[in-house]
Amino acid sequence: MRQPQSDKGVTWEELFFDLAFVFAVTQITAELFAHHDLIGVIEALILFISMYWAWVGVTIYANQRDIGNVRDRVVIFTLGFGNLVLALAIPGAFDDRGLLYGLGYLIIRVLLAGFALNNFREWRGFFIGPYGVGAVISGPLLLIGGIVDGDHRLWLWALASAIDIFSPLVLRRQLARFRVRPVHYTHRYGLLLILVLGESVVQVGAVASSLPLSWDRMIAVAGAYALACGLWWAYFIHGLWAFRRAVVQSEGHSDVRRAILLYAHLGFSCGIIVISVGLAEVVRTPASGMRAGDAALLYGGSALFLGTFAYTHWTLHRTVAWRRLLAAGACLIFFPVATMIPALAALVTLAVVIIVVNVVEQAILRRHGAGRFSGIGPYRPDGVGTEADAETDGGMRIGPGREADAADTGPVVSD
Repeated sequence: MRQPQSDKGVTWEELFFDLAFVFAVTQITAELFAHHDLIGVIEALILFISMYWAWVGVTIYANQRDIGNVRDRVVIFTLGFGNLVLALAIPGAFDDRGLLYGLGYLIIRVLLAGFALNNFREWRGFFIGPYGVGAVISGPLLLIGGIVDGDHRLWLWALASAIDIFSPLVLRRQLARFRVRPVHYTHRYGLLLILVLGESVVQVGAVASSLPLSWDRMIAVAGAYALACGLWWAYFIHGLWAFRRAVVQSEGHSDVRRAILLYAHLGFSCGIIVISVGLAEVVRTPASGMRAGDAALLYGGSALFLGTFAYTHWTLHRTVAWRRLLAAGACLIFFPVATMIPALAALVTLAVVIIVVNVVEQAILRRHGAGRFSGIGPYRPDGVGTEADAETDGGMRIGPGREADAADTGPVVSD
């Protein structure tokens, strides 16, 4: 595949496409809030995986093209409408809207693959590339699953999700041909996290605004917002900049991209979604003890979020990110305690864990003389990475970073 010649910023067309994706995430979170038993969690995960893979496909499509033209603009708008249809089908996806969801997903994947196929000579790449699996395997499975009922739908859709997840591993040699514009590509994943974090704030606000605003509920809202800020800090100050630098400088370009962007951000996003449901439950009943399922979502989601950082650190360094791994372990250890104390106290305890990790990592950066922060990471006028780059759990010790830091200007939106 032709390698993109220059990098670029995120376009307004992509941001418009994301509006429908945000609505879909809101629908999934609402369903999980209403049904967050084990089956509800599995169903929400299956739905989010399909939405996530469609989002990834559109991101790759936009990354490989300069989409500021009428044709590609219409393509993005059309795919965005497809996402809107999927979002509308989510509340009844495992009931009477299963066919609409399966058909909508298949149409998105077929259209995306067709639009990406510039000429017939690329047909082999179509079947083994990032578009073909969804168009010819997982998409039809979702359609068939939408036709059948009950457990058959659940199993077929779970199989489709597994195929989407593992196909980049199976096809890793073929996908190694693809190169991305790293600033654009990593900014898109950063925006994904912003969207999911923003939805968690919306979920908390929606629950709080529908109930009396007592003092303990207002404290719970403040605690939920502080926790969301802590998650933002952990990712955008100590994570995203290093992920992009890894994509730019790593020799195993496609392997790094798959591990720390495709898979890790699925983990980050799922963690935040389940955290948002736990936060909403705390805001709903701040003075009551948390039920085990609610505590599992809140503390388990936080452990998943922090543990995903440990996974990315191991992928890049083959060393253990002790601070975030210990914080993830603390979330799991405190989980039983959370069911014995008021929900507000459980939330405050969790927020303290996240904030302490950020404070410690910030102190390490300052001790090593890191420069001021730009939009996505430490900035130094000379453009050379510091020892603090590797001290934070998101950092990567891969040598001087002049090219990477030169583009470290924060989220970029271009015409």
